Amino acid sequence: MTTAGPTPEAMPERNPGATSDANTNLRDFSGLIALIGAGKMGGALLEGWLRLGLDPRKVAVLEPELLPHIAALASRGVRLNPGAETLRQADVIVIAIKPQAAGEALAALAPDISSSALIVSIMAGRTLRFLSATFPKTKAMVRAMPNTPAAIGRGITVAVAVKADQRQRQVAHRLLGATGAVEWIEDESLMDAVTALSGSGPAYVFLLAEALAQAGAAVGLPANLAEKLARETVAGSGELLHQSRQDAATLRQNVTSPGGTTAAALAVLMRPNGLIRLMSEAIAAATARSRELAG
Repeated sequence: MTTAGPTPEAMPERNPGATSDANTNLRDFSGLIALIGAGKMGGALLEGWLRLGLDPRKVAVLEPELLPHIAALASRGVRLNPGAETLRQADVIVIAIKPQAAGEALAALAPDISSSALIVSIMAGRTLRFLSATFPKTKAMVRAMPNTPAAIGRGITVAVAVKADQRQRQVAHRLLGATGAVEWIEDESLMDAVTALSGSGPAYVFLLAEALAQAGAAVGLPANLAEKLARETVAGSGELLHQSRQDAATLRQNVTSPGGTTAAALAVLMRPNGLIRLMSEAIAAATARSRELAG
């Protein structure tokens, strides 16, 4: 905070384009979607589709672990664990299973997937080459990396495609966009850095909230108050960044009065071995690990 009251610069103009680029309506979506895996991320996608008006009868879910919330999908009209014939009819196959289970599980399903189907995978580390080898008769593939804010419709997904035409890209964009913004890249090798930044990024933000709460308690705040202040500060600042036309550096500068309390704190955080260097090292480490996992 600063010692003076807020200036006009500290209250930036709202960015009217700062909402998700997701489609607001899937009621007109045609075709059948097979969702393989309805865990946290697959479930978030499904809930996003249904929230946007997708007819539940247009979704077939393949999920062997029938937890109560998954079993309840049948009562909502979703086809749950249908036979091979339904899978053969699917126009889009969305793969949301754990990557370590992918080899055996997908090999068993591959013979029943149409050669004209669009494959959309959100499995971390599984490359387009892996998908092409797993589904040799299917051409159009999309590899995507969402992140956990997808659970509340505020995620961001980065996608890369191979042999997918413009219509198929639009289909993938609409489905992935049900949980937040979508960005497309042409170079798949960038997905390791994407994973390190946005895929793993929510954990870094949560760690920041933890660190703020602990630091607040260390200077005398009651622990529960420090935790609430940290949580609301991180959440509110994120929303301000989301809605503002200004970049992060400008927003930071707007909060910082020369010689004030914020400047004193930033002098520590922005030391040569401070937060920027630590974050660079962290992203580099996560990128390297993603490459290792991808093989």
